[in-house]
Amino acid sequence: MKLVQDDSLGKLILRLTLGILMLFHGVAKMMNPDSLGFISGMLQGADLPVELAYGVYVGEVLAPLLLILGIFSRTAGLIITINMLFALWLAHTADIFTITPQGGWGLELQGFYLFCGLAIVFLGSGRYAAKPG
Repeated sequence: MKLVQDDSLGKLILRLTLGILMLFHGVAKMMNPDSLGFISGMLQGADLPVELAYGVYVGEVLAPLLLILGIFSRTAGLIITINMLFALWLAHTADIFTITPQGGWGLELQGFYLFCGLAIVFLGSGRYAAKPG
């Protein structure tokens, strides 16, 4: 049996994986509006405008939807990357060098989102997208 080599199929799988999994976080925040207050507090503590908290909807709802559809995929990947850099800086700085009891990196989920977003920035959407590129 010969394996099919299709870069665009790999890009589709990457886009759908990141988009769908990140979207769960965005929907959870939409269903729990108090989470925006928590994020606003972290922004205020970092001397940043609390209005930036609404960016979480861009990074966890809009960008994942764009990835799933394959529209402006590189831009969506960049938005998710920036979103995750903010999350790491504001909420997870103390965990950067931690290891879980199972031996994994303490921030492996956040790292997964960050580096998959960055990979999409460089790879683009592939041909299986509403706007290939």
